[in-house]
Amino acid sequence: MSGFASTKDLADKVISFEELGPGLYGYTAEGDPNSGIVIGDDSVLVVDAQATPAMAKDVIARIRDITDKPIKHVVLSHYHAVRVLGASGYEGAEVIASDVTRKLIVERGQQDMDSEIGRFPRLFRGRESIPGLTWPKVTFSKQMTLWLGQREVQIIHIGRSHTAGDTVVWVPKERVLFSGDTVEFGATPYCGDAHFADWPATLEAIRALKPEKLVPGRGRSLMNAAEVAEGLASTGAFTSELFAIAKQAVAAGWDLGRTYKQAMEEMRPKYGHWVIFDHCMPFDVARAYDEAKGVDWPNIWTAERDVAMWKALESGAALSGEIQR
Repeated sequence: MSGFASTKDLADKVISFEELGPGLYGYTAEGDPNSGIVIGDDSVLVVDAQATPAMAKDVIARIRDITDKPIKHVVLSHYHAVRVLGASGYEGAEVIASDVTRKLIVERGQQDMDSEIGRFPRLFRGRESIPGLTWPKVTFSKQMTLWLGQREVQIIHIGRSHTAGDTVVWVPKERVLFSGDTVEFGATPYCGDAHFADWPATLEAIRALKPEKLVPGRGRSLMNAAEVAEGLASTGAFTSELFAIAKQAVAAGWDLGRTYKQAMEEMRPKYGHWVIFDHCMPFDVARAYDEAKGVDWPNIWTAERDVAMWKALESGAALSGEIQR
């Protein structure tokens, strides 16, 4: 076994900090996880904390280049470790998440932390600075609104897609959306915890907001309505095409190994140039296959399950037991 594709991804990425509107910024890094910044009249809100407190320092430094207002809120778009474990770096900030995201942290946060660090060590630079799991202090069911002075910020549990708890941050006056991993751009969606059947409706809910600019979970900031439409369409195409392959495979009685081979043959020509394609596809196919078999609530990825699945798919062996499921 040669190890996860991501263990060979060691090159630092170039970070961009782009203004989307007055006091609105996208922190992006060539396909690494993004953050968003909303500056209000008297405070700052950050969308997604980064993977470690050490990595959060760079986000904070860029904020400090433009304002000395306190960072009072950190919104988690979902529960994955690579997004949330840097939250303690924003000292004194209130951490906000959907109630479903908190449920997922309770159920599988520790396993996800151990799994993600093992899969993609470069994304956890300074992981010794992580004090433990990130726990939101404020949770909500469907939607909540913050007023940062006169600036309205809507925090919306938009629907199941990348995870069951997916949350977007919407600044309606400027029509700017921070989407988390419900939308990617030029980057392969990670679908290990996905809800494929629900993803199209979630994208439609985002379209209904009519955003004119959007910071995706991965990939560069989308700076006009045409680019936003492209990001929504390409994310929808990838997830729908993969789920269709899985449903056809299950109907034909294929095992997961054969399904993975077929998915790679069909998807690589169109999407193989996207960031982290080879890393994501084993997890994406495994979850799509499970959902096609009727498993609505995603199985928990543990470090042990990661290794067993990767080894079996890499060797071309049929999967069995827990990994087959």
